[in-house]
Amino acid sequence: MVKYIIAKQLVGKKVISTSGYDIGKFLDADINEITGKIKYMVVEPSPDSALAATLASDGSELKIPYNAVTAVADYIMVDTKNIDSSK
Repeated sequence: MVKYIIAKQLVGKKVISTSGYDIGKFLDADINEITGKIKYMVVEPSPDSALAATLASDGSELKIPYNAVTAVADYIMVDTKNIDSSK
């Protein structure tokens, strides 16, 4: 059974890696206009996170592919192996 989440419930949720490291906060989503599926999460990197600093080398917002998301609950968990840090 698929569980649907209202987008505004995601805004402000903490984004962490599967290893438990803080990445930042969910800001927005980039959605495919044809399919309606989420392509990317837009994340505000945590200023205290070394992992976020490596993923956002220019200090800007992170675009994390939605296929990297492994769980959504009180936080959003992502598998960093599925994030291309060259973006």
